[in-house]
Amino acid sequence: MILEAQYQQRRENFLARMSHNSVAVFLSASNKTRSNDTHYPYRQESNFYYLSGFKEDNAALVFVKTKESTQIVLFVQKKDETLELWNGKRLGEKEAQKLFRVDKVYVGEDFTEKLKEFLKDKNKFYYDFACEDARLQGIKSVTQKLKTHVNASALVAEMRLIKSDSEVELIKQALKITKIAHHKAMKFEKQGKHEYELQAEIEYIFKKNGASSDAYTSIVACGNSANTLHYIENDKVFEENELVLIDAGCEFDYYASDITRTIPVSGKFTEAQKELYNMVLDVQLHIIDMIKPHAMKSALQEKAEELLCRGMIKLGILKGNSKELLKEKAHKKYYPHGIGHWMGLDVHDSSPYRYDDNKEIPFLKGMVLTIEPGIYIDKDDKNVPAKYRGIGIRIEDNILVTSNGHKNLSKKIAKSIEEIEALSR
Repeated sequence: MILEAQYQQRRENFLARMSHNSVAVFLSASNKTRSNDTHYPYRQESNFYYLSGFKEDNAALVFVKTKESTQIVLFVQKKDETLELWNGKRLGEKEAQKLFRVDKVYVGEDFTEKLKEFLKDKNKFYYDFACEDARLQGIKSVTQKLKTHVNASALVAEMRLIKSDSEVELIKQALKITKIAHHKAMKFEKQGKHEYELQAEIEYIFKKNGASSDAYTSIVACGNSANTLHYIENDKVFEENELVLIDAGCEFDYYASDITRTIPVSGKFTEAQKELYNMVLDVQLHIIDMIKPHAMKSALQEKAEELLCRGMIKLGILKGNSKELLKEKAHKKYYPHGIGHWMGLDVHDSSPYRYDDNKEIPFLKGMVLTIEPGIYIDKDDKNVPAKYRGIGIRIEDNILVTSNGHKNLSKKIAKSIEEIEALSR
């Protein structure tokens, strides 16, 4: 749980990044229509939540900064018995003022007029450039007159790079639930059943154990389906002696996990599957071991590609000299994606990988990222030994950068062939 004092500190940190004589606006997420008058489950916009901890829609957070003073204002939806009958209770203006350490709370209906007041005589406006909320459109004529516009979301994305202890604890809790789900998947009797049946088991475990939702649409890809990186149909029947790639994670109090395991349908890896799997696992373990403060993600990517290329040559998947193959990017046919990404409030956290001057951001204590090497060989690829065709493998863990190295937050999720086979059936 993140306490209000931490949200207050984040707001103060953001104020410190603002120029004098400026205003910043963050808007809550809008309800998204599924069809007609039904909606998707509501999830708060991540930057707004990061700064406020407020989970309701129709809200706004405004920062005002001059040389003489600062002000932070929260706008919330007013209490309305009829709306609450249909859509649930609202905190309201008075209760929000008690709970949140802001200077003032107003009802949402006051947003446009109050913001116009705040913008008077200011010269810089901070907001999310990707935001298309109608509330911003309503003050467009005012904001266009300001000299400078700044993408506020980029500033918050930098702040989100370093996770606090309480944020790491929430990620750990998400991973505890994810471990139960993936181990259930390993134990699940798969032969003759559909991918969506296993998906249902995984997502049931998420909900049963207190996850607020899945962190992304679960991938349950059997056989050649694993060679489609964003496969989400999950409608094939499991076949004996095939592998199933499971990329599934959950959110716990808004913080994500992101885990991939590749397991045998029949409970045992074939010899060819073992060869490919151990190659990918060896690469992953090597790359994880490289993570420490001041290391660079680009170095991890380069090393992963080098090791995977060498492994492919050893297994006869690629033929030739590794330096030449790497130069030609021949290995990218079988490993087309990156080694990992930032993770936190979003499964793909929006934090930057480079500073404004394009210099790469080094790893620092408190950063959390995924490490996910893989290999993907289509069933119709005649350039590869037949025994490897139709196999897709990815192994993914969630890693915390510590003061002197790293910690694998997901190390308790079975990963070696021996561990997986011991759990599988």
